[in-house]
Amino acid sequence: MADEMGVFETMYNCRAMRRLKPDPVPEELLVKLIDAANQAPTGSNAQGARWIVVRDPEQRARLAALNKTAVEAYVAPGGQRAAALPHQSAGKRQRMLAAVLWQAEHMQDIPALVIACYRFGQPVRQGQAMGGGSIWPAVQNLLLAARAIGLGAAPTTLGLANRTAAREILGLPDDMEAFCLVPVGYPIGKFGPLTRMPVEETMRWDRWA
Repeated sequence: MADEMGVFETMYNCRAMRRLKPDPVPEELLVKLIDAANQAPTGSNAQGARWIVVRDPEQRARLAALNKTAVEAYVAPGGQRAAALPHQSAGKRQRMLAAVLWQAEHMQDIPALVIACYRFGQPVRQGQAMGGGSIWPAVQNLLLAARAIGLGAAPTTLGLANRTAAREILGLPDDMEAFCLVPVGYPIGKFGPLTRMPVEETMRWDRWA
C-alpha cells in the first residue's frame, strides 16, 4: 500500500500504545499482521510460531481479569516494578504506569488480543525458555506491521503470568507455550517519535571495557 510507512520510519516511531479504542479492527488487517509476523526467521526454519487472535467478548474478559490481577500485584508496594530508572524521569515513569493501569481496566474492551505462542512438537517442560528466539522476532514483526498500518499494540507477559489459568482459557495443547499477549486496536493517543538512550551509551566496538 502506498500510504504504509517505510521500515526505518516505522521503527523510529513505534511507541508502545496501550490506550486503544474499542472500535473493531477489520479481520483482513488482523490476518495481515499475523502474515507479517510469520515472515520472521525461526530456528531450523521450524516455523513453530502459532497465534490465537481473541475477539470473543467472553474470552477477552477472562484474559483481562488475569491481566488485571497480575498488574495489581506488579505495581503494588513490594511488587516487581522498579520505582525509578536512570534514563527515565519520574514524570515519564508515572505516565507509563498510568497507561499500564488504564489498559488493565479496559483490556476487555480492546477489540483484539493476540496471543503469541510457539509449538514445540513435544510436551512443554515447566519453565521451558527454548523457542523464545523463534517467537520474539515474529512479535516484533507484528508490532512494526501494526504501526505501519496505523494500529496500536504493545506486548505484555503479565496477562499470562498465571500459566495454568491462561492455558485453560486458551485451550493450549501440551506441546504449545504462550509467550506474550499483544492487545491490538486503533490508538486513542498519537504515536509520536520515540525517546531512547543514545547509541553511544549502549554500544561498544569489539569488547565492553
